[in-house]
Amino acid sequence: MSKEPNTDSMIVQMPPSLSNKIAAGEVVQRPSSIVKELLENALDAGAGQIRVEIADAGKTLIRVTDNGCGMNAQDARMAFEPHATSKIRTIEDLYRIRTMGFRGEALSSIASVSKVEMKTRRTGDEAGTRVVLDAGEERVLEPVGCDAGTSIAIKNLFFHVPARRQFLKTDATELKHILRVFESVALAHSDLSFTFVSQQQTLFQLPPQSLTDRVSMLFGKEYRKSLIPFAEETSIVHVTGLLADPKLAKKSRGEQFLFVNGRPFQHRFLTYTILSQFDAWTKQNEYPFYAIFLDIEPDRVDVNVHPAKTEVKFQDERNVVQITGSIIKKALNEYFSVPMFEGVHPAYRGDGGDFSFGSGQPGVPGVPGVGGSAPPWGQTGNPGIRQGRQGGHPIQIPSRINPPYRAGSGGIANAGELLYGDGGIEGAGHPSQSLRGSEAALGGSSSSEGSARPSSSERSDADGGTGADRGEAAQGSSLGFWQLHQSYIVTQTRSGLCLVDQHAAHKRILYERALRATEQDLPGTQQLLFAQTIELSASDFELLKELLQIIQKMGFHLSLMSGNSVMIMGVPADIDSGFEKEVLTSMLAQYRELEQISSLDRRKKVALAFASRSAIRKGRVLREQEMEMLVDQLFACEEPYLDPLQKPTLVYVSMSEIDARFRR
Repeated sequence: MSKEPNTDSMIVQMPPSLSNKIAAGEVVQRPSSIVKELLENALDAGAGQIRVEIADAGKTLIRVTDNGCGMNAQDARMAFEPHATSKIRTIEDLYRIRTMGFRGEALSSIASVSKVEMKTRRTGDEAGTRVVLDAGEERVLEPVGCDAGTSIAIKNLFFHVPARRQFLKTDATELKHILRVFESVALAHSDLSFTFVSQQQTLFQLPPQSLTDRVSMLFGKEYRKSLIPFAEETSIVHVTGLLADPKLAKKSRGEQFLFVNGRPFQHRFLTYTILSQFDAWTKQNEYPFYAIFLDIEPDRVDVNVHPAKTEVKFQDERNVVQITGSIIKKALNEYFSVPMFEGVHPAYRGDGGDFSFGSGQPGVPGVPGVGGSAPPWGQTGNPGIRQGRQGGHPIQIPSRINPPYRAGSGGIANAGELLYGDGGIEGAGHPSQSLRGSEAALGGSSSSEGSARPSSSERSDADGGTGADRGEAAQGSSLGFWQLHQSYIVTQTRSGLCLVDQHAAHKRILYERALRATEQDLPGTQQLLFAQTIELSASDFELLKELLQIIQKMGFHLSLMSGNSVMIMGVPADIDSGFEKEVLTSMLAQYRELEQISSLDRRKKVALAFASRSAIRKGRVLREQEMEMLVDQLFACEEPYLDPLQKPTLVYVSMSEIDARFRR
């Protein structure tokens, strides 16, 4: 006896329109996701020429045109069905993937959240096929005259999903992500021709060329003479690619590329291992360029572990990572003429071997540092040397056992001078006029955002001392300022001491100065004697065009030229001579990092980016007059106690706190 269906059932089958939109949430995260999928389709079609056109950073138009194999009418229609693919037929095919795409869900997901028009024709066919879809619904399927290959246009992305559209970032940010995808594909296929057009302006016109030439055209001519090629083969993986001289390292990520079997991928452990090989030549938070290609048997790597296919899983991950790291180290050591001390044969062999790891165990034949007991290059037994990704350049820790010899002192420096400075205890002097009244403004706490600035009478009070006392202090050749570890300014106040963060304080000063400059009609510009030309990446050049008006008001005098070049003719007076190019490029990188802060408008973000990159850094030695001027300028600010990101610029320590430390 059959049972009647339960009409109260809570579980129902989703309609295709809904399931496709959910799938699109994984496949189509932003415009760059669409560019990636369409480029992969063009590559799989055997295209030799690929053209990418976008408008409004892909929000209103993404068009990819290729001269690949094309499709007939039946395939053109089937391509937009869920899970329809020409790449795999059986489960075994899934473990031997050589194509870029294989799931058959990209086009159906893209079509569900946009308006799509595709024209395609196979070589030899008299007519092509035109397909138009609107939110996943087929509107047109008709013959059309068109070139051989495929042209697919995605229009009005997320037009009927406003909740998704509002999460998109600024045009500059979205364009940066699109260019990152384009650069990855162009690097992996330097034998193909690529064109990239944004807002009807051609940003890249790349002919088939060598990898070195491709890197130069994508990232700048300065890379051409600073590239380090390498190619090594083992029984596990074949590793080739290019490294850039560490002197070209950037302050932000974006020029690090990994490929496996021609597919761009991300791998946190491998990336860390590669960057670690640059530690002896880079500072902390510097990221050098590299393009590394791994060629491995398809059945030893799983590319189906991430919805966007941006991550992979190696069957022998540990060996792949260590072999790659050792090859990079070898290439850098040879470039800088650093001797290899492991005593192994310099050539890599592909005849197998014992791949065990651990002290005293044989390692990969010919691969220094893999499985051997010798420490990696740059590590020593001296505990006074610190280096690595956490510390940048090797840092020599001064010895307290053997005081430094001072020329002209007749011997070892006085112990009091070592502990208290040149003036010893006697040269303490009096604090700055600005800080003598700051205790009242701070209210005895480490930071008081709403406190008023010290009054002139409070600032002129000098601990109750007389003019004679001040004269005696002046004989000690001290203004009452000391620098602590080249990072903090120390001075005493009426009933305690004050620590000023020199970088945060200068950042606050420059930030308010930059904001005031943007409100003035005539910016204060320091003209350069000789104009300087700098070549930017395509994404940085587009960002500069977007921010140019604000940056010019801050005091920069710039002229945009062809080929992503910028001529610097004038800069704000706060920039030290010789650092004009560095400050401008660092500003753009810093601005991108600040885009996530919604509480700041564009003008404040530009001002903060300028202040962050131009402010005095920790580690810079300051004279007492410079410290006094910095503190005075800080207390002339509207908010002297907090930097632009609301972190303290100074900390006040009362005598009662100090006494408590000594149990008084």
